[in-house]
Amino acid sequence: MSVLKLRFGLPKGSLEEATIDLFAKAGYVIARNSRDYRPAIDDEELEVRLVRPQEIARYVEQGFLDCGITGKDWILENHADVHIICELRYNKTTSAPVKWVLAVHENSPIQKPADLQGKWIATEAVNMVKQYLKRIGVEAHVEFSWGATEVKVPELVDAIVDITETGSSLRANHLRIVDTILESYPQFICSHAVWENKEKRKKLTSMALLLQSALNARNKVGLKMNVPKENLNAILKILPALRNPTVSPLADCQWVAVETILDESSVRELAPRLKELGAEGIIEYSLNKIIY
Repeated sequence: MSVLKLRFGLPKGSLEEATIDLFAKAGYVIARNSRDYRPAIDDEELEVRLVRPQEIARYVEQGFLDCGITGKDWILENHADVHIICELRYNKTTSAPVKWVLAVHENSPIQKPADLQGKWIATEAVNMVKQYLKRIGVEAHVEFSWGATEVKVPELVDAIVDITETGSSLRANHLRIVDTILESYPQFICSHAVWENKEKRKKLTSMALLLQSALNARNKVGLKMNVPKENLNAILKILPALRNPTVSPLADCQWVAVETILDESSVRELAPRLKELGAEGIIEYSLNKIIY
């Protein structure tokens, strides 16, 4: 019986490390070196290719790749007709979406998008910017930027449209945001033909479940403790949980075991309060996946 094979496009560049870390949390180990464009993965049903995210949607649509992860922005920029399996809410450094923003020099007279009439704009996302200008009824010149877009204002162009996650690079280059064109998260995609294949769809659905469960567990921890029965209600009142904490009997009928999942940041406030209410044996443990 032949083994199912799916050619998976892993985004090379800024999302590469975050994506490999996400796969590790989901249970997939990807091994690569700095010159390797075909990383190994511990799943014989997957063949991984490192590809620039700008190209993944187009290659999936054309059938060179079966599936992959790329931004919503690059799907729109390429007008790619692909099936979106799920959205994955992570990025390079935060869980916030990246933003494509219209920016000008801090001393520019341009204050609003309408002020771009007849101006020059540099961007890597030419199609997306042209669609934006058409939507707001402004005619401007849009040119492709090969990189270092921030330094082109104001000597070479009047404005830029560039991608940002925190805005730090824009501020460092004395740029001011005029408008946000698009917010984008990575998308797990496949071709329509692959999605129509029952066996492949089952595999991709399982992968999506594991990837999303890894994201669900981000910044969450498990907390377990032993609690005097007489203080149980007081402890339950201060203890957050996804549903309700799990309460189990112990050999000593005067005590119960309590277990819950909560935001990691809340433990530093809760732990001393739990101790004051008589909780003992408090254990915090990390989580890889949460499946709702």
